[in-house]
Amino acid sequence: MRNALVIAIALLAGGAIAPGQTSDRRHPDLVLDDLVSIAEKEIVSAAEAMPENNYAFVPTVGEFNGVRTFAGQVKHLAAANYQLAARILAEKPPHGEHNEDAPESVRTKEQVVDYLKGSFVYLHKAIASINDGNLNDPIPGIKGTWQRMRLGIAIDAIAHSYDHYGQIVEYLRMNGIVPPASR
Repeated sequence: MRNALVIAIALLAGGAIAPGQTSDRRHPDLVLDDLVSIAEKEIVSAAEAMPENNYAFVPTVGEFNGVRTFAGQVKHLAAANYQLAARILAEKPPHGEHNEDAPESVRTKEQVVDYLKGSFVYLHKAIASINDGNLNDPIPGIKGTWQRMRLGIAIDAIAHSYDHYGQIVEYLRMNGIVPPASR
């Protein structure tokens, strides 16, 4: 699934335009920003749909030893957004994120959702910094992967978000909640 998403985004960002679209839609930053907006809408609404008393939910039926809580899934996704956006911007992550872990101070549902929303604001900022001149420039310090350029990192942020969105949806359904995007 992830490889298919990467290929689809790369094709979209590479300049394919649909009939009737203007040529300004060919710019990768606009295509990528649209994709981030779609992910943001689905993920934030899913995070808001889970009641606060279920933010500590962890599946117990089946093989789920060591998995993240619902809050842990959302915080991990957001921390990765911050880290990947920081790479694109050549900055340090704004809250000291490392290993895709959120700061310990992010605990309540309100804090988790605010942290998630902030991560998408920062990711939009990073996407907006991508242009024809820097799209494929190697990012210093990253070697040997397709993620060493801004386009690759942006694609990774979107794909990673959807990896965890799938888990978030499953956690919602295990708690009898229909995800907002499925209503």
